[in-house]
Amino acid sequence: MVSWQQWQESWDRQQEWYLPDREERFRTMLDGVEALTGTEPRVLDLACGTGSISARLLRRFPGATSTGVDLDPALLTIARGSFQGDDRVTFVTADLRDERWTEKLPYETYDAVLTSTALHWLGTGELRALYAQLADVLRTGGVFVNADHMPNPDAPRINAAEHAFTRARQERAKAAGAVDWPQWWTDLAADPQLRDVVAERFAIFGNPAEAEGDHDDAGAHPIDWHIRTLREVGFAEATTAWASLTDAAVLALR
Repeated sequence: MVSWQQWQESWDRQQEWYLPDREERFRTMLDGVEALTGTEPRVLDLACGTGSISARLLRRFPGATSTGVDLDPALLTIARGSFQGDDRVTFVTADLRDERWTEKLPYETYDAVLTSTALHWLGTGELRALYAQLADVLRTGGVFVNADHMPNPDAPRINAAEHAFTRARQERAKAAGAVDWPQWWTDLAADPQLRDVVAERFAIFGNPAEAEGDHDDAGAHPIDWHIRTLREVGFAEATTAWASLTDAAVLALR
């Protein structure tokens, strides 16, 4: 039997190697959901991965429901295994770059859309188009929160110092046994019961262990770009809900 809990926990530890403030951003996201939509929201967990946001959502709001959307077959397999038997959660395989992806959703509208550390992989035009779609998916008064890399290009010395500080912290953690993104995928591929679905994932996205360099800030936009764009595509208000030196959570009200 696959230990879904074990893989969930190892996923969290791997993500925390990159994002030591991960739980803080999740808490802020859910604070915004509660403040604006109450304690029983219908939530769209966008680019859900293994269901990290959904897990925290349901732990805090037992009366909530969640639809997780992702394209990664391996992460969705872990998510489905982890939430098996919980009828509050539904998972959907969809490519957010496909303009018809919303047709796969089980509901026409949602109270909240949440996403973390995922959308910076989209191109500028793709992200703008997605934001416009989310304005249609949310009910009036619904809330969207995107927590992601949002560095300020006008602060190069601050960015460089933060980058060096983070690298040093990561190296210390790795020396103590922490697992990074490529190693996590290597470990997952070694699980005989998940090997086939990991191979399917590699066929779509490539093998992280074979990638050259790292992603860093490629494709990331500053906070003001997100706020401006969300307002332009139909959100009534948008603001910064949380921020670190290089990351932020932008919250928008439909």
